[in-house]
Amino acid sequence: MTGLPDKDALLDWLRDNPSRRTKRDIARAFGIKGAERTELKRMLRELEDDGALEKGQKRYREPGTLAPVEVLRVVEIDRDGDIFAEPQNWSGSDAPPRILYLPRDGDPALGEGDRILCRIAPAAGPGLLHHARLIRRIGTGPRRIVGIFRRDGASGRVAGRIEPVEKGAEHIHLVPPGDTMEAEDGELVEAEVTGGPRLGPRHARIIERVGDPSAPRAVSLIAIHHYGIPDDFPDAALREASQAEPPGMDGREDLREIPFVTIDPPDARDRDDAVAAIPDDDPKNPGGIILWVAIADVAHFVRPGSALDREALLRGNSTYFPDRVVPMLPERLSSDLCSLHAEVERAVIAVRMVLSADGQKRDHRFTRGLIRSHAALSYSQAQAAEDGDGPEATCTLIAPLFAAYRALAKARTKRAPLNLDLPERQIALSDAGEVLSVAFRDRFDAHKMIEEAMVLANVAAAETLEAARRPLLYRVHEEPQQDRLDALRETAESVGLTLAKGQVLKTAQLNHLLDAAAGTEFAELINMSVLRAQTQAYYGAENLSHFGLNLRRYAHFTSPIRRYADLVVHRALISAHGWGPDGLAEEEIAVLPDAAEQISRTERRSMQAERDTTDRYLAAYLAERVGESFSGRISGIARFGVFVKLEGSGADGLVPISTIGNEYFRHDAEAQTLTGSRSGRVISLGMPVDVRLAEADPITGGLRLELLAVEGRRTNPGASRKSAPKSRRRTLKKGGRKRGRA
Repeated sequence: MTGLPDKDALLDWLRDNPSRRTKRDIARAFGIKGAERTELKRMLRELEDDGALEKGQKRYREPGTLAPVEVLRVVEIDRDGDIFAEPQNWSGSDAPPRILYLPRDGDPALGEGDRILCRIAPAAGPGLLHHARLIRRIGTGPRRIVGIFRRDGASGRVAGRIEPVEKGAEHIHLVPPGDTMEAEDGELVEAEVTGGPRLGPRHARIIERVGDPSAPRAVSLIAIHHYGIPDDFPDAALREASQAEPPGMDGREDLREIPFVTIDPPDARDRDDAVAAIPDDDPKNPGGIILWVAIADVAHFVRPGSALDREALLRGNSTYFPDRVVPMLPERLSSDLCSLHAEVERAVIAVRMVLSADGQKRDHRFTRGLIRSHAALSYSQAQAAEDGDGPEATCTLIAPLFAAYRALAKARTKRAPLNLDLPERQIALSDAGEVLSVAFRDRFDAHKMIEEAMVLANVAAAETLEAARRPLLYRVHEEPQQDRLDALRETAESVGLTLAKGQVLKTAQLNHLLDAAAGTEFAELINMSVLRAQTQAYYGAENLSHFGLNLRRYAHFTSPIRRYADLVVHRALISAHGWGPDGLAEEEIAVLPDAAEQISRTERRSMQAERDTTDRYLAAYLAERVGESFSGRISGIARFGVFVKLEGSGADGLVPISTIGNEYFRHDAEAQTLTGSRSGRVISLGMPVDVRLAEADPITGGLRLELLAVEGRRTNPGASRKSAPKSRRRTLKKGGRKRGRA
């Protein structure tokens, strides 16, 4: 092949030779030399101008085609773990092709947004045109942020900025023109950090417009996006859920005549547990009771390796917000087939426990059965029935359950688990999603009755699986670390209480401290301090006991609708009893430690999201009361200010140290005090204070307070820096931004 080709011949050659596309390759192929090289350049330029060719990295190709080596960007890792990528620079008129990445042993783990240099080859499978093999990873995926977009047309290089939604964060990100997705001013957006100058604000590219952050019910959306909580189910999982059918009696024990009832909050979104109690007629167990706990048989519907199972493991648990729930399972299961509705037959895994008169468990057995709940009660209805104010039929169902509770309470007292008194906050919303009220939920003996029944069922599950030598996931709560105990001890001593040292810590010692604080002005402070001293509970394949409950072995069995760990325990019980093929698969057993780490991580994620959402709702509730005065107590002291818990709502706000009095305050981290350098006034934990609400930010959930009085003594708000020595003032000024971030 010699001589300058025409344009069609040149294009045909480029199609047939995808790996040889430089100008030198073309010249060699056609034997082009001398003056013909200039003519080749002209022809290639004309083909570029006509759109028939494009040039990149000194190589020519037709638009909409892939080179043998491409820079790709990872765009999706699906529930099966398959990794899909797209070419980073795509100029075709059609959507960029999806390329399946084929990893090899030794390849690094990839995440969404990672840039990778790959060899491209045609794919053999249906639905895909190409697959890729890694040459090297160029860069990791960009960090994602959630914030409020503010338009700014003052500079042609910047279209706007993104303000953070995290409480206490000060950094902003600039958005260049072309990266705004046409977001409106004040809109909540999700963005990727793309770089920027070494000094100054980083740049970001908006990838999703979430909506109006001030709109009712947008508060939980901020947390969902900020923490990356999956809130859409894949089509495969929804399809499996829609095809599910309730099982019959085959292979199940008939438990329909046992007087099961469900007891839940009035706004419960699912009912996955039912309880029943009947007197034990065994003469060898005088005063004994048979307590039944039945749990929805989720394992029947969610099989190992299914799309539902993969999605449930990905989510780890349901996440609950005041206005919505992000469920672990689709609604077809969580609110229908796996919800133990009254007078409807439902499949369960149940445990029958024989209790002595003093609440000791004498025996237990598990069964796979079918029940029909006789009533769906709220906690207040169950309590009213126990108090004799309910319908006769309800009172008849409830009386044996409370008898079982009184027996279990005796055993609980003897066991002495950690006895924290932490009321649960309740946020009431209107139909439009606006906060109507903030209060604390009533706590009845009915709550304690259900808690004790569930704890005992969880213990029975762990004991059964250990006896059968079956692997399982334990709920682990290790002892508090020494540094946290030291901090708790200092807090207790600051309010005149003591926590003995130099001995092996037991829950009874912490309970003694809690009892000493009960009924005093420091009760809430001590309860919160004891809670903060605890380690974070987690899931593990190894049994390290449960310190808080004072139990040697403990597993979660009672909520498989909303916790993946419980589903694993159900499958282990199915395998241990030989109830069917839907038990714990060998592949699952091999990766139990990985599953434990995954669901422990998702649990922490949900807790943070729920806590942040509550803070934002509280700030929205209080935003209309800026300027009003409140009573509260000092709940924390830091070098940058004082934290105050407000009475009534339980909201926490910050009094910046720069606004406390007209003097410099010294911070004592060990004693947790602030001491005025001139007056000698000491501000410490637990002190009653009066404050003014200076600012409430519903977007971040932050509250800024002004201190008016401490223990009834008025303060004079002002800048403490004015009274500090000059050298100290300079230090404060330099450290001001750092304190604000803290």
